[in-house]
Formats: sequence, C-alpha cells, structure tokens
Amino acid sequence: MIDQAREIRDGEGVELERLEPLLRAHVDGLGAGPLEVRQFPAGHSNLTYLIVGEERELVLRRPPFGAQVKTGHDMGREVRMLSALHGVWPYVPEPLWSCEDESVLGAPFYVMERVKGVILRRSPPEGVVLDEAVMSGVCESLVQTLVGLHAVDIDATGLRALGKPEGYVARQVQGWTRRLDKAKTEPLPDLDVVAEWLAANLPPEADASLIHNDFKYDNLVLDPDDLTRVRAVLDWEMATVGDPLMDLGTTLAYWIDPDDAPELHALAFGPTTRPGNLTRAELVARYAELSGRDVSDAVFYYVYGLFKVAGIGQQIFYRYHHGFTKDPRFAMLIYAVKALGATARAAIEQGSLAPRLS
Repeated sequence: MIDQAREIRDGEGVELERLEPLLRAHVDGLGAGPLEVRQFPAGHSNLTYLIVGEERELVLRRPPFGAQVKTGHDMGREVRMLSALHGVWPYVPEPLWSCEDESVLGAPFYVMERVKGVILRRSPPEGVVLDEAVMSGVCESLVQTLVGLHAVDIDATGLRALGKPEGYVARQVQGWTRRLDKAKTEPLPDLDVVAEWLAANLPPEADASLIHNDFKYDNLVLDPDDLTRVRAVLDWEMATVGDPLMDLGTTLAYWIDPDDAPELHALAFGPTTRPGNLTRAELVARYAELSGRDVSDAVFYYVYGLFKVAGIGQQIFYRYHHGFTKDPRFAMLIYAVKALGATARAAIEQGSLAPRLS
C-alpha cells in the first residue's frame, strides 16, 4: 500500500561511494549500517531516489540526465521553496541538506525527509479500495488542499519574495511558447493555434498566491489509515508566487473526465474517472465555492494548463528523441503532446471544459 521504490533504471545510477560520506556528515540519524539506494519509478521530470539507512529513510532529488531547461530543474530554488514553506504550511516535507557540487552526482541535488503514505496513480496500489465514497472524500481533500495552499498569507510569511506575481499570466504564456518551440521535434499545428489564442486572450490578473504548478493526485501523499487525509504534497520544483487560477488550470489539464476522448483516457494521469470524482466543471465550481474566486475565465486556464502540460511532455520527448535519456516510458510522449494540443484547440473552439474531439 505504501508507495515503494524499486531498482534503479539503467543510466540513472547514484554513486553511493561519493554520496555516503557527505550524507553522514550533513544528516543525522542514519545509523552505522550500510546505506542502500533505490529509485521511485514514477514521475517524468526530476529523478527521485530513496536512501535507506539503518535508522532513517531519506528522499534524494536531482535533475534528469540530459535536461536542457536549467530553470525548470533548479535544485537550489526547490530547496529554498521547501525551506520557506516548512513550518508555514503543514503539507511540506522537511528539506535536510542540499549540494551544489556537481562532482558528487553529476548535478546539484538535495535530500529531504521521507513522508510515507499512499500515492494514487494510473491504478490503485495493491490493497487500496477506491469505492465511490472513498474517492469522493479523496477528491474533496484534493480541492480543499489546493484552496488551502492558495490561502497561505504570502505577505505575513514573507513568501511573496519567492515570485514575481505582476504580469505572471503573460510571462507564463510567453515562456511556455518559447520552450515548446525550442523543444519541437516535428510540426505541432494545433499547439501553434493555441499559443496564438492564449496570447490574444489574456484574462485580467487575479490576486497573487503561493502556487504549486503541478498539483494532481500523484503529487499527494495520503494517510494509509484514512485516504481522505493528505499527509504531504510533493514535487515543488515549479512552485512560485503567481496567479492561483493558473495553478487550477494545470490541475484541470491533468483531470480526465469519464466522457473524454479515448486519446485523453490513454494518458491516465490519475484515477480521476473513477466514480466519486468531480468532473472538471464540478471541480471548478467547488474551487470557486471554497475560495470565493471568480472562475468565469475557466476555459482560458484549462487551455493554458493543457498547453503547459504539452510543453512539459514535448521537452521530455525531446530528451528521449535526441538520446539524452533511454527511459522507454518517454517513447510515446509525442502522441500525448498531440492529444493535448487537439484537446486545447477543441476547448477554444467549443468554449468548453468538456470539449469533444472530432
């Protein structure tokens, strides 16, 4: 039931001989016994490893091999974000040590406490029953947790300095357009249309809040004794201070409705189609109810989320296409990118959170 690490993938190893003495010098409580390293197999961006000591378990995060976007894999920035949030918001793992010396593992990295729990992905973990009542409670907790994150007082906590909220929406549209163009391996006409539409239809700036930028089921650690209770939120590499509705848009992009096209069902971002889940439209309405925010431009934020997720997928496929990574999961990402582009274009043309592909 608890999320487990596995054997390390080929080409993504960790040189324990270099790492172990530094870990023992900077992190207490590992015990005298030998350390073991395993890898968490999920995720498509930064690599995540489990360090098992005699008395303590740690999680190590480092950029992917062959990454081309330094700002998207800035370990120092991720640690600063976690350090600023730990103690302010209750769902943040504690960062323990960061290392900028690339001679150790070939890239900067950091280690944090391990928060054990259940993580929901394509299929439920063995022994986890997601009936309609449980799924409804988990879905409600997801929305409440996102609203709670957006309610953190960024001024009282000093977190406003972690981002530049003014002009955030325009910068994100411009930035993801540039990244997508740079990572193209073939023409993507639907996404070209989407990029132009987003730039021409920027909504008014909303209030600024702390945003996660990758908020979805498989970044939540759930209590194994009560799946409706969130224990931690993971993967803070893209977190910043900006427009909270852009954060909601990313969540919507990962949210597959039961009536969506087969192309989207094939992406299987999480168990969002199971009975008990809200639809995208219902999720937006519930978010509005809990947060009090105006969500009348929800289609824009959904389209932006699809565009951004397509951009992330294309960047990863670019690394695979050019041989920087051999992870076989990435071979089919180009089809996901195209499906996301087609969905975004359909959402624009139909003005809908539930677009139909022809």
